[in-house]
Amino acid sequence: MAKGTKADPWDLTTPPGSSKYQMYRDSESDPPALVCVVGTTTLKYHLSAVDDLHSWLVEQGEWIALGAADENKSAANDTVEAWGRSSANPVKGWYGLRKGYRGRFGMYLPPLLEELGLVELTHEARNNKIRAK
Repeated sequence: MAKGTKADPWDLTTPPGSSKYQMYRDSESDPPALVCVVGTTTLKYHLSAVDDLHSWLVEQGEWIALGAADENKSAANDTVEAWGRSSANPVKGWYGLRKGYRGRFGMYLPPLLEELGLVELTHEARNNKIRAK
């Protein structure tokens, strides 16, 4: 398994299998970030997102819809995407750090948690779900 560094990033695929991307930890940035590189686009999320999302999924105890959406679109209720934007999550709002690129939390974080062995994830063409192991 990759180390999750810039020199040795995780190679991931979106849940439907339609896009490949890389992620790595940047603990030196302020705040510490999880960097997601999709083609020529770079998104950044709070580094705590991995542990926070896993903890939330453990609390839910069931399959949760991903609900991935761009920042400028509303997130469906009771989804990973909605939780990643909620004032009730540990960061009290958006996990995304780069304005205009804060969405898609529900698309890019779940495959990383699956790679790390923390969750089960469906891989259908649409409407994928996740649950903690």
